[in-house]
Amino acid sequence: TFATPAIASKKATNKHDKIMPSPVALDVESLHRALQQSFSPDDSLRRPAEELIKELKYVQDSCGMLMRVATETQVQFEVRQAAAIQLKNISREAWTERQSLYPLEIVAPDANNNRRPVPVLTEEQKLPLRTGILDALLSEPEKSLRDLFAETFNNIAIHDYPEKWGNLLPSLLNAIGTPKDFDGSALRVHNALLALRKLCKRYEYKSREQRGPLNDIVQLSFPLILPWGQRLSDPNETSVEAAMMLKQVLKIFWSSTQFYLPGFNQQQNPIAPWFDIIYAALSKPLPEDIQPKTVEERNAWPWWKVKKWAIQILSRLFSRYGMPSYAEDETKAFAQYFANETAPRFLQPIFELLNLRPSGQFCTDRVLHLCLSYLDLAVELAPTYKVLKPHMEFLLFKVCFPTCCLTDEYVELFESDPHEFVSRQNNPLTDFYDPKMSAISLITDLVKHRGKDVIGQLLSFLTNVLQSYTPDGSNHREKDGALFILGSMHDFLLSKKKYAMELEGMMVSSVFTDFQSAVPFLRCRACWMVQKFSTLPWSNEANLQTLIHMVLQRLSDPALPVQIEASKALRFLIELSGAENTLGPVLPQILTEYFRIMNEIGNDEVVAALQVIIDKFGSSIEPHAIVLVQQLTTAFQTYCASGDEDDDAALAAAQCLECIATVLKGVSQRAEMYATMEPNLVPIIMHILGNEGDYIEYLEYALDILTYLTYFPKTISPALWEAVPLIYRAFDEWAFDYLNMMVVPLENFIQKAPAQFLQGAAPNGMRFMDMIFRMVESTVGDDRANEAECRKALSLYMTVLHECPGQVDNYLPAINDISLPKLGRQAANPNPLTRIAIFSVLGSALYYNPQLELEELEKRGVTTQVLQQWMKDMEHMDRWIPRKMTVMGLSAILQLPTSSMPASVIGVLPQLLSSVIMVCNAMQEDANQETEDGHVDPNVGHAAAQQDEWEDEDDEGFDENEDVRNEADAAYVEALNKLSATGDMGDMASFLENDWDDYDEDDDNFQSSWDNLNELIVFSDILRGAFQKEPEAYQQMQAALSPEALAICQRLFAQADKEKAEMQQAQAA
Repeated sequence: TFATPAIASKKATNKHDKIMPSPVALDVESLHRALQQSFSPDDSLRRPAEELIKELKYVQDSCGMLMRVATETQVQFEVRQAAAIQLKNISREAWTERQSLYPLEIVAPDANNNRRPVPVLTEEQKLPLRTGILDALLSEPEKSLRDLFAETFNNIAIHDYPEKWGNLLPSLLNAIGTPKDFDGSALRVHNALLALRKLCKRYEYKSREQRGPLNDIVQLSFPLILPWGQRLSDPNETSVEAAMMLKQVLKIFWSSTQFYLPGFNQQQNPIAPWFDIIYAALSKPLPEDIQPKTVEERNAWPWWKVKKWAIQILSRLFSRYGMPSYAEDETKAFAQYFANETAPRFLQPIFELLNLRPSGQFCTDRVLHLCLSYLDLAVELAPTYKVLKPHMEFLLFKVCFPTCCLTDEYVELFESDPHEFVSRQNNPLTDFYDPKMSAISLITDLVKHRGKDVIGQLLSFLTNVLQSYTPDGSNHREKDGALFILGSMHDFLLSKKKYAMELEGMMVSSVFTDFQSAVPFLRCRACWMVQKFSTLPWSNEANLQTLIHMVLQRLSDPALPVQIEASKALRFLIELSGAENTLGPVLPQILTEYFRIMNEIGNDEVVAALQVIIDKFGSSIEPHAIVLVQQLTTAFQTYCASGDEDDDAALAAAQCLECIATVLKGVSQRAEMYATMEPNLVPIIMHILGNEGDYIEYLEYALDILTYLTYFPKTISPALWEAVPLIYRAFDEWAFDYLNMMVVPLENFIQKAPAQFLQGAAPNGMRFMDMIFRMVESTVGDDRANEAECRKALSLYMTVLHECPGQVDNYLPAINDISLPKLGRQAANPNPLTRIAIFSVLGSALYYNPQLELEELEKRGVTTQVLQQWMKDMEHMDRWIPRKMTVMGLSAILQLPTSSMPASVIGVLPQLLSSVIMVCNAMQEDANQETEDGHVDPNVGHAAAQQDEWEDEDDEGFDENEDVRNEADAAYVEALNKLSATGDMGDMASFLENDWDDYDEDDDNFQSSWDNLNELIVFSDILRGAFQKEPEAYQQMQAALSPEALAICQRLFAQADKEKAEMQQAQAA
């Protein structure tokens, strides 16, 4: 034990000094006492202890002292645990110098909030820790401490193995030993296997080039641990220690083969014996009398964990190599071997596991889930499907159907804790562990891929279940299971005419009655079925109207889960013809019910359904809009108050804001209503923008609402102007990535009230205009910003130039200082989009003031280069805004007398004029084409669409001798193979980013006061005026134009005269 003598090295000045020594004087006894006092309920003891513990990373030899405390068995367990936690944390932070894009994040603040770098441990300090942590891990029996030691071991090995810890692998292999030399120390062998697994796991997702150490580990360790796997999987081996060791052996195999099969060959390291081990693990009987008593204990029992890892390995190998046609050349032989020999062989033990529950024995949910997932893969492969096919009746009706029925646990949860039931039902992670979902996936894939062998008997069975149901009987769960399977098959059933035409009868006879059932979960299932089959071809309008009324009634059902499913169902029904006529008169009651449900529970799908209703009714929502906004803001505040732990409430809160935006959209033609809503909305916007990023998950929606409030009303209220500095601060401090969404409301502020924006300033004196320019500069000059963000930022320059004529001359140098260097950096980029965006800015600047802008270009000596690149990129301009800015900007140059034009402009003036003519002509051709495209016969294609509505009735999957093939699987495997080869998603991310960059729709959305300017008339008026002012100079220029350009110019002049006359006529009218 550690003594804890009082330390009184100096006269104490306060109570903290009496308890804790200075970190500089820290010794192991003081550390032990501090760790003890960190658990004290006495604040005067606990707080100084916690402060000292925070300082440990700065204390020399703290790791050595922590190791002594953590490994001393006589010390209180909680204190050892606390020491192990601190050891783990320091090994993560101080083993090597940490790198970060944001340097301040890698240093910690001291008591005075001054940041100090965490010192890196010296090699002299590290050496004993490497040895010490390995010894501690190998000998630790307590699981929680063992896991902490393993994490510390992993933190060190990540940086030091193999270069600085060359003896690590030999040490582990020596501790593991061989079964022949086993001395009975199962703990040491298990812990060594645990450490080896940590070592392998480091390389689990690495590329082949980075897996060198893993290949060495496999070559040296697999021949040693293979005999262990063979011994531990022996049918006579039943000890828990054996299961724990075998589990680690399988986890090592998993980590070593996750993406790549490293170095297996028939002579030195064959893979077949490993499959024997996995087969033995799966086949191993687990008699009831040796299993723990409770379900919780059985789920955690190591032997069930062994089976879980065995089937997980098989499923992973199947998904990677089960289809030889998808395999890479180097793995083709193994894929053939796995598909033809291994995969079919394992169906026998898997069927034995699946038979446990039907025969009244126990099987964990996780093992059942993985077994069904394996069979789902087996459906697609001909050799495995042939083995599986004779067992179809057992699989469908003895395994899958019972699994799809509600369990006692779910019924109990439905009745006793409906909130938790709803939460689980809406949890997307359920698909990854719930055997019910894997059973449904297997059934739907069987129907889709092997329909001719399945669909007849399956539908017959399910129909029989539905027809045999009696409301006063005991087969409620069976009916629910049958409906669940049918509903999950909705895509297939609706796509085949012979089935789709029967669905209305099924709904009327087997679902309509359940809306009034005394069994709550059947009422819930009825509402769920509506969501799946609302689009069936209804032949009887009365049935559809009846269904709508029944769903409306269930909105006020006594059971919360039924209310939730009813509210979700209504969003599907509202899309059907005639539904509006039924729902419109009761819209106020519907809205009331939705808000009552929302007050009961935070569920994003309920709010999403409300949003659909609001959007569908559009103008009809006006009388309710103000109350809707009030209730939605209240709901948002309620959900936010639920805390960070309630994910459902957080999703629902976000959906509330999205729903508010939908309300604002619905009444946008009566924007005067916004003033009544602002008292509810402005505080939320300011709260989200002004809380240091605490509500960043809602920022997108707040900016969306702000966009509506600043765009549709004629004026912007004083309260909303307070958002401008908050947007800038958010961008500057914590929301850099949200620039795209910030630009639109900022542009609204500038466009609606340019004079007020020019005069506006934050409380600290910073002008609004300076904020805009800082944001653009930060984005365009920051490597973290992608090109789409840069282009969006540059549109702010355009807005300023368009809306502030003659008022921002002093900002032109800044615009050029940012835009021109970016243009230079983009000169070699094969993607011209950012250059085109910059030319839009330069065109705006030239039209704003051609004399000043040319002076800026000349001052930097880049006029010629800019104009040459501009003309070169004109051929890539296919959007209206860049073309318009090009025509107006370059035309504006012609307003200047040739005598005042720089020589660099005079030299290219004929080429510029010719380029502008061609761009104008292209715009005119596109406008004519759009006019022609607008006259489309509405009946064209209708007959063809009707004919193609149903899929081929005879297409019911693949023959048993055929492998299933589909493009999605092929693409998935190809991507996985690429990832295996590179271990890096960078190429794919780059590919996706480039795809997005090639489609920039921001040009289509940009609006300004210049929209009222007709660029063709501008070009015509300026060029004609220039000819009149300087006929000799422009006749020379005309002589340099090609006959084609001259002819086009004459046509453009005529079109400009026509459009000007039409405009004057319209104004006169």
